[in-house]
Amino acid sequence: MRFDVLTLFPEMFSGYLTQSLLKLAIERSIVSVDLHNIRDWAQDKHHSVDDRPYGGGPGMVIMPGPAVEAVEAVQKMDVTPGRVVMLTPQGRPLNQRLVEELATHPRLLLMCGRYEGFDQRVIDILEPEEVSIGDFIINGGEVAAMVVIDSVIRLVPGVLGDEDSGRYDSFSTGNRLLEFAQYTRPREYRGLQVPEVLLAGDHQKIAKWREESSLQRTRKQRPDLLNE
Repeated sequence: MRFDVLTLFPEMFSGYLTQSLLKLAIERSIVSVDLHNIRDWAQDKHHSVDDRPYGGGPGMVIMPGPAVEAVEAVQKMDVTPGRVVMLTPQGRPLNQRLVEELATHPRLLLMCGRYEGFDQRVIDILEPEEVSIGDFIINGGEVAAMVVIDSVIRLVPGVLGDEDSGRYDSFSTGNRLLEFAQYTRPREYRGLQVPEVLLAGDHQKIAKWREESSLQRTRKQRPDLLNE
C-alpha cells in the first residue's frame, strides 16, 4: 500500500517513519510512505503558499494554486490512482469503519492542512474525502495523517504478525465493542489475580469469558456502542 503525504512540514515525519511496525512494513516493501512538500509547487520566487483570507479575520489560508497542482502532480507519480484524503476538523469523523474503508484503497494521498486551512476551491476542484480525527483543533494535519497511516496499515495483510490481532481489536470487524480485558505474568500483583478461567486451557470457556468481558467493558465505558 502506498501513502503520499502532502505537507508544508515533511521533516515532522522523519522520526515517525523509523519506528515500530511501520518501519518494518516499509523495510519489507508492504507499505511505502512518500513525502511531498507543497511549497515545491509555489508559484512565485518567495515560495509563498498562504495568504490573508478575503473578508478579513485572523490567520492565513493555503492558496489553491500550490495545493491543487501538488496533488495533480503527485497523482501522476504512480499508475495507481490515489484516493485523496484531506485532514481537516470539518471532515468525517475517523472511526474503525472509515479506517476499514480507507484500507480498501491501494493508494492514499493525504493532504495536511495548516493555519486556517485550505482555500475552498481546493476542495471544490479535488473533491477529497475530508477526514477529522476528533472534535478538537491541533496545529496541523501532519499528526492527523500519522493517525490515519497508523490505523490503516494494521489492516494491510502482512503488517501484523497475527492477523487476528487486528480483527478482534476494539471497534473492529470481529468485535465492534470494546476489547476484552487482557492479562499477562505475574499471576498475582498487589493482591489482584488473573481470572482462573484464563489459566485452565478451556478455549470454549475462555471465549465465553472474553465475550462477557467485552460486553461488560462496553456497557461501562462506551454504552453508545451497544446501540449501533
